[in-house]
Amino acid sequence: MTPYATSREHILAELERVDLLVQLQVWRARRLHANDEELRGLYLSEPEVDALLARPLGLPRWAAAPLPAPPEKLQAALDYLSETIDQARAETRRQPLPLRLDRLAERFQLTAFDVDALLICLAPEIDLRYEALYAYLHDDLTKKRPSVELVLNLLCPGLDAKLEMRQRFSPSAPLIKHRLLSIFDDPSHFQPTLLSKQLKVDERITGYLLDADEIEARLRPYARLLQPQAELKTLLLPDELKGRLRKLIKSRSEAGGGLRFYFRGPSGVGKRTVAEAVCRAWNKHLLIVEGGQLLHSRPDTFELLAGLAVREALLQNAALYWEDFDLLLTEEKSELRAALIRALELADEPSPLFLAGEAPWEPVARLRDWPLVSVEFTRPSYADRQQLWESALGAETSGKDRLDLAAVAGKFKFSGGQIFDAAQAARNLARWRDPEKMAVTTQDVYAACRLQSNPKLSALARKLTPHYTWTDIVLPADRLEQLREICNFVKYRALVYGEWGFDGKLALGKGLNVLFAGPSGTGKTMAAEIMAAELALDLYKIDLATVVSKYIGETEKNLSRIFAEAETSNSLLFFDEADALFGKRSEVQDAHDRYANLEISYLLQRMEEYEGIVILATNFRKNMDEAFIRRLHFTVEFPFPEATDRRRIWEQIWPDGTPRRPDLDLDFMAERFELAGGNIRNVALAAAFLAADDGRTVNMQHLLRATQREYQKMGKVIAEGEFQGYVPEREANLSKSSKVKR
Repeated sequence: MTPYATSREHILAELERVDLLVQLQVWRARRLHANDEELRGLYLSEPEVDALLARPLGLPRWAAAPLPAPPEKLQAALDYLSETIDQARAETRRQPLPLRLDRLAERFQLTAFDVDALLICLAPEIDLRYEALYAYLHDDLTKKRPSVELVLNLLCPGLDAKLEMRQRFSPSAPLIKHRLLSIFDDPSHFQPTLLSKQLKVDERITGYLLDADEIEARLRPYARLLQPQAELKTLLLPDELKGRLRKLIKSRSEAGGGLRFYFRGPSGVGKRTVAEAVCRAWNKHLLIVEGGQLLHSRPDTFELLAGLAVREALLQNAALYWEDFDLLLTEEKSELRAALIRALELADEPSPLFLAGEAPWEPVARLRDWPLVSVEFTRPSYADRQQLWESALGAETSGKDRLDLAAVAGKFKFSGGQIFDAAQAARNLARWRDPEKMAVTTQDVYAACRLQSNPKLSALARKLTPHYTWTDIVLPADRLEQLREICNFVKYRALVYGEWGFDGKLALGKGLNVLFAGPSGTGKTMAAEIMAAELALDLYKIDLATVVSKYIGETEKNLSRIFAEAETSNSLLFFDEADALFGKRSEVQDAHDRYANLEISYLLQRMEEYEGIVILATNFRKNMDEAFIRRLHFTVEFPFPEATDRRRIWEQIWPDGTPRRPDLDLDFMAERFELAGGNIRNVALAAAFLAADDGRTVNMQHLLRATQREYQKMGKVIAEGEFQGYVPEREANLSKSSKVKR
C-alpha cells in the first residue's frame, strides 16, 4: 500500500467512502418508493401513513428495510475501501506529509463519528449532486443539506447509537463549539427539533481541508499571521529575563500542554518580538489579533470573532497573541472580557497564549487556576537605547558625518519599536531631501524622532514652532547661563541617571521642572522656544481653557490625560499663566475650597511623578504655591529690561528686509519709553504697517505714533505733549549752536 501523495488525495478517498455509504442508503430508500417516484416528497398516501405507524421507533423506513442484493456488493466495497484508507493513512504517517483531516481531528479532539459527520457535510461543497441525493433521502426536495437526523441515520446502526451520538451536535461538542459545522433551522419549520435542523461545513474549514491557508475572512481585518524570525539569544533583554524564558520554553517543550503569558509594558518595548522568539523555539506561528479594534463590537460579535481567533490559531499551529488586553479590564468592558475568556477556554488542549497590555493584571475567580506567567517589560535604558540606535542606523553612522546617536538616545526615551520606526522615517526623509545620496543627517534623525513622538498630545495642547535663537533674546548674562544649564540637564540626564547610577537613588522627581517668572513680555515664551530648538524637541503649550473645568474632578482628569500622553511624547510642556493652575492653597471655607485644594494636591503629586520636561511661566511668582517652588529644579527670573537692554532689543527687533530711515533714534526710544520686549515688538510691527501706508520707510514719527497706541492699549497714563514735538538730536544740536551765535 502506497502512502498518500497529498492531503487532498486523502480527503477525496474519504469522500469516496462517504459516496458508497450514501449509495447504500439510497438503494434502501428506493425499494420503498418504486411506485410513486414522480410525486414522492409532495404528499403522503394512506399506505405510507400506515407504514410510518408501523416502523420501529427512531428508524426511517429505508433504514429498517431488508437489504436488496446490489447494496450487499456496495457494503463489501465500502468495507474494502475503509480498510484501504486505514492502511494508506498508516503509511503516510511514516512520511513528513501531514494529513489535514487527521490533523483537524487531533487538534479539535474529534471522534471517528465527528469526522464522518464532517465528511458527509463536506460532500456538497465538493459536488452538488449530493444536494439532490440528500433531498432524496430526506424525502423532501427543499432539504438539500444533510440534517442531524440524516447524519445519524447514515452513521448509526440502531436507536441506542442514535440517542448516544446526538450529543455530538450539542453546543459543547467539538464540531459545534469550534464552529467546524454550523447548525441552521429549516425556514419552513417554526422552532424545529434538533433532528430536523440542517448542517453546513464552515467555509474556513472547507478551505483548510482543501489546502487553503488564508486567515478566516471575518477575522482578516483584525488579525495577521507571522512566521517568527526573532531569536531569544539576539534580543536586547536583561539576562535574568532571558534565563527564565529559556527555562519556561524548555519545560513546556518537555511536558507539553499550553502556557499562558501576560506581557505588560508600554508600546514598542518588545512584547511581540519576545512572543515571536518563544514561538520560534516552539516551532509555532504567531497569530496576532488587534484587540483594540474590537472594543466597539457588540458582545455577540466580539465573542464570535474571539472564538474564530482561537480556532484559527489551532488550524495554523499558532500561538494566539491578543493585543490591548488591558483595555478590557475596565468595568464598562466586563461583558466583552467575559466573552473573550469563554472563547479562550474553548480549546480542549490549551495552546500557547499571549495577552499583551500596559496595565497590571492577575487572573481572578474562574481564571485563578490558569497556568499564567506575568512578564513586565520596561523601556530600554540609556545604554540599551544607544545600542538599539546603532543597530537601526549602523550603516549611516560611519564616515566623516558620523551621527551623534548618544545624544539622540539621551533626549528621546524611545522604546525599541519606536527607535526602528524613527530610523526608517529618517531614511525616508533623507531619500526625499537628497534622492541621489540618501545620506541620513542629524537633522533627519531629529525630525524623524519628533514625528514618532505621541501625536495624541496635539489634541490636548497647542504645538509651538520655534522661531528664535540665542541671538534673539536679551537677558542678563547669568540668566542666559541658567537657560543653557537647563539645556545641559536635558542633554546629559540619561548619562547621569543611567550610567552614573542616580536613577537608583531617586524614587520620584526624575523629570525636569522649571519656573520662568517675570512681567509680561520679558521673554518667557521666547526662552521656551529657544530651548526647544536647541534640544530639537517639540514644544507644546497647554491651553488652560481646555484643562480647567467647573465640574469637580474634570480638571484632574484633563491634566492626567496631558501628563499621560506627554510621558511618551518626548516634548517640552509649557504652562503659561501657571499661577492659574499652580496657585496657593487656601484655607477651607466651603466645599469649593476643599476641591480647589485637592486639585493643587493632585498637581503636586503628578508633577513629582512625571519624568518629562515641564516649564511653568508666571507673571506673579508670589501667587505660586510654595510646595511647587520646592519641587522645581530651576527658577529663572526674567527682569524688566533696563535702558541698555531695551536698546539691544530695539536693534534686534527689525527684520533685515524692513526699510528704515538711517536716523532712527533708538537710543531715545530706549531711554524715553520703558517697554518690555513684547511691547517693543508690538511697536515695531505697528510702525512697519504705518510706514507701509505712508512713504514705505519707517521713521521716528511712525515709531512715536505706534508707541502712543501701545501706551493706550496698555492703559498707561500719557503725559501731555509726551509724543509731540520730537526733535532729532542732530537738529537739536544745530538749533543750540544757532542760538549761541546769536
